[in-house]
Amino acid sequence: MQIEFKKVPSLEKEFSIKLNSVEFSGTFCKISQNLVKLKSKIVGKLLVDCCKCGEEHYIEVDEIQDFILSDGEFSSSNEREGEIVIEIENHVVDFDEILSSELESISSDYHICPDCQKNGNLVDIEY
Repeated sequence: MQIEFKKVPSLEKEFSIKLNSVEFSGTFCKISQNLVKLKSKIVGKLLVDCCKCGEEHYIEVDEIQDFILSDGEFSSSNEREGEIVIEIENHVVDFDEILSSELESISSDYHICPDCQKNGNLVDIEY
């Protein structure tokens, strides 16, 4: 789902998209000429690699995340504590791209499969 930055409404508008078994939903609205506030929730199952044995397994994802989307370069003097800023380069808010980026970030974290947790492996298994 995409929307041109200039067409983002000033009143909160709901969105919902799904990628595989993960749902990305929430609200978005324009808070200034060049900034959009995005309140979102990511829920579902995500396939990740175990950092110990390398086997794939599913994890439950349930994250609430707020973003500020900036149309172009974002000035750090405008930054507020704890906000995640995404700079939009082509004047189009691409929800699919934001979701893919967040899922990639979650996937790149260290995850341990149930078998390795059960076995208590303290060292990586050669594979």
